[in-house]
Amino acid sequence: MSKVLVDIDGPVRTITMNRPEKRNALDPETLDGLSAAFPDNPGPDERVAVLRANGPSFCSGMDLSQKAAGLGKPGAIEAMLRRVEVYPLPVVAVVHGPAIAGGNELALHCDFVVASTTAIFGMSLAQIGLAPTWFLAKKLMEVAGPVATREILLLGDPLSATRMHEMGIIARIAEPDALQEAAQKIIDRLAANAPMSLRNMKAMLVRHMAFRDATPHDDLNADVAKVAASADALEGVKARLERRQPEFRGE
Repeated sequence: MSKVLVDIDGPVRTITMNRPEKRNALDPETLDGLSAAFPDNPGPDERVAVLRANGPSFCSGMDLSQKAAGLGKPGAIEAMLRRVEVYPLPVVAVVHGPAIAGGNELALHCDFVVASTTAIFGMSLAQIGLAPTWFLAKKLMEVAGPVATREILLLGDPLSATRMHEMGIIARIAEPDALQEAAQKIIDRLAANAPMSLRNMKAMLVRHMAFRDATPHDDLNADVAKVAASADALEGVKARLERRQPEFRGE
């Protein structure tokens, strides 16, 4: 069974992460599947893409067991998220469970997030000795602003969907038994809108947010790579896999 399922029904493209036994953690195959699910040129009848997940979790982020083994291509998650971000049509994330680290970023790279009130979001990188690249931090600044971004990144504690909605970071919340209905209202509205308008507006929104890319940041990404190769990062990932508190030494 594929780790990413794609179904096209008239104007709606539905992408479903299908790795429930691993909380839809992002391994290389899942990243490749998600990238392929968001083509440069969707079909002429398509109006909206919907991102869902099977199992109790939306997405737990990068597969730490793969990271600990040194697998995966550098920049693979950024490449996948960029495809979601610039997809020519609106993307709706239906978040029913935890969206953590890369899963949080995946949801926030969509145009609309409709979340269950029981869902949680978070970027626990500082708690495992890692740091976000410029690309990942940029998206948080865009959707959350500097105050909320500091809370999300520096503390690293999960935030409830209700709190994320109060902070204006996600579009809609609904009780678990009303989540699909709430999402469907947005999906149906988008599917009924004029396709040329949708494509033009999506392109315009992407272009409006591109100004941060001009800020020099190669030095910061180089520092991120050093953090990822540090003893603290190795200890943090190992501790998370072993379900214990890490012992950081600042090296």
